[in-house]
Amino acid sequence: MFPRFALIFGVAVAILAAPGSSFAQTPAASESKPGAAPVAPAAPAASPQGTAAPAASAPAGTHDPFGEDATLTAKPIVYLKGTGTWDNAFETITTAFKTLKAFIGKEGLKADGEPMTIFTSTDDAGFQFEAAIPVAEPPKNPPHGEIAVGTSPEGHALKFVHRGSYDGLDNTYEAITNYLDERRLEAKDMFIEQYETDPSPGNEEHLVVNVFVVVK
Repeated sequence: MFPRFALIFGVAVAILAAPGSSFAQTPAASESKPGAAPVAPAAPAASPQGTAAPAASAPAGTHDPFGEDATLTAKPIVYLKGTGTWDNAFETITTAFKTLKAFIGKEGLKADGEPMTIFTSTDDAGFQFEAAIPVAEPPKNPPHGEIAVGTSPEGHALKFVHRGSYDGLDNTYEAITNYLDERRLEAKDMFIEQYETDPSPGNEEHLVVNVFVVVK
């Protein structure tokens, strides 16, 4: 797959966060993590010269956001940490969501938002991640073992929409990297995939994924 870790490289520039909608953010578990990403359309980020930077064009035939400002708001989440390789990324992530859904059902919790994968570290070989599902209220009895309770990321991010196969995300991430490079934006070493369609085996070719890139 396209090296998603490339998103962490760039030239730092001052950008203005604009108000936006809400979405699940970086999981706050027992250990705190850098704030993260998405959700509410906002005004375009200002360029270093003070003029509004034009939003990148969405893929041909769509009107989806591509480089749209978003403001993430923190929400309670249950999540599962894991590691994986790019060759088996979809299988690894969907297996984690299957475990989380079973836990939510067993505990009688109410999901309150789309499932998301928070990538906390990436390199050529693979990645570390937190598969997370927002819930209306955290469980009364804290889970033990591989599942934990935390808070989704919050803060300023850029929103990019992908439609199609999971493997096709390679091209989307390459476009995102070019977008950041052209605007001399520096991304934090964290990004989020939020799945508007069910990320499960059998649906791998027809996904709608919101990618939130947290910028410095």
